[in-house]
Amino acid sequence: MIGRFTRAIVAVTALGTLTATAACGVESGDGGSSGGTGKSKALKVGWSTIYLTPSWMQQTDKMIKDDVAKLKQDGKVADYQVFNANGDTSQQIAQIRAMIQQKYDVILVDAGSSTALNSALEQAADAGITVANFDSLVTSEKVVRVGTDQTEWGRMMGQWLGDTLGGKGKIIAFNGPAGVAVSEQRWKGAEEALKKYPGIKVVSNVHSEYNLAPAAQAFASAYSANPDIDGVFSQGGALSAAALQTLVKQKKKLVPITGENYNGFLKLWQQNKDAGFSSLSTAQPNYLGVIALRAAVAKAGGATVPNQITVPLPRITNENLAQYVKADQPDDSYPIQDLPQSEIDKLIGK
Repeated sequence: MIGRFTRAIVAVTALGTLTATAACGVESGDGGSSGGTGKSKALKVGWSTIYLTPSWMQQTDKMIKDDVAKLKQDGKVADYQVFNANGDTSQQIAQIRAMIQQKYDVILVDAGSSTALNSALEQAADAGITVANFDSLVTSEKVVRVGTDQTEWGRMMGQWLGDTLGGKGKIIAFNGPAGVAVSEQRWKGAEEALKKYPGIKVVSNVHSEYNLAPAAQAFASAYSANPDIDGVFSQGGALSAAALQTLVKQKKKLVPITGENYNGFLKLWQQNKDAGFSSLSTAQPNYLGVIALRAAVAKAGGATVPNQITVPLPRITNENLAQYVKADQPDDSYPIQDLPQSEIDKLIGK
């Protein structure tokens, strides 16, 4: 989820040769033998992430580690390391180049820049390393890229909101920071969908960090100027939580608000569903990392894998909300249903 990029604390770290210590931004894996049990050798795998602090990243880290454990049991992975750039793209480039020197077989990447990493990743690919990029994607076509369609994200939400409002009414558009690619793509999709409904008027287009506190302030200001709205197009979970929280606290009409699998929003939704609140939410699923890992391992083993893997967006509705919301988990977690291995195999072409 894009909110992890604005919540993380960015630390500028010195460049240099990497060693397997946490102080240098490297988190040790679970160890493992250097040889495989099958015909193909067991692989040396590294994950280069722009940072690990946000909850979405921590959940992704756990998912990948759990899958690595399975692959080790199958003799497909020998060693796994996590390289944390602590928000510094230059550090991430240095870590990728260090992995090339250390002769990793597979490099997974959640990129801090769509273009700055291209040269290092292409150098890795040219050296015979299988590179799989997920979530925050680079533009290089030399690597396997695993992601969701952000324009479709907005289009799906805009379509639902237009239908729910019967094609007419006033709405607030609640978007991410101006100029951020994901925010722009999601709003582009929403605009395309909303054009079908000339009776819907956007009375305010608000931009905010994907963070509850600034989002609450931004929405409260926009809502104060437009208290007679009929709905909210929101493209991020913390934004949606801020909007719904404002309506609940002020005891106002609970208009439809689109959202995301941010647990704080899901909890509020569940608490107010009987009062008539409804939403359509989706997710940037954590299992993108597992799909990237499986695709890279398959490709390193000689299988043909698509270079572009677009993962379908989940749909969270009134009907299946209970399957997602987690009362015992923090508000800033992102609950998601596991994707069966059979579905992963279909996506990677197996």
